[in-house]
Amino acid sequence: MDHLDEITIEELQAALDEVEGKKPTQRLLAAIAYKNGITQTELAEWHGVQRRTIYNWLTRLDADSLATAAEDAHRPGRPRRLSDRQQEVLQRSLRQPPSDAGYDEAAWTPALVQQFVAERFGVDYSRPSCRRFMGEAGLR
Repeated sequence: MDHLDEITIEELQAALDEVEGKKPTQRLLAAIAYKNGITQTELAEWHGVQRRTIYNWLTRLDADSLATAAEDAHRPGRPRRLSDRQQEVLQRSLRQPPSDAGYDEAAWTPALVQQFVAERFGVDYSRPSCRRFMGEAGLR
């Protein structure tokens, strides 16, 4: 075997008892099956992934501690283009009528929020994002 030579099946089973979530469980079950003689190609077919994915799972389990290798690292996503302060100003503005911001409109719309954000902060957002801003401010 090319992988997991230093890890016993008992250690993998103990790690399996400790993890939560589908992906970590899937990775550890694949490792246990691999230790029991199942090939990477067969595992890839069983799990509906590429053989390279199985290879990466086994390599991670080989290199890192079992507790951290089975889990995915936190991925925070793309940072917002508005600062926290700008977010506060936007939320406060959306809770007021558009006329307070200098617009001759009766209510906020996604298109109006898009215009306001572009003019006030110099940032372009899509209309769905502007609709999300409205929802965060309690608007429908």
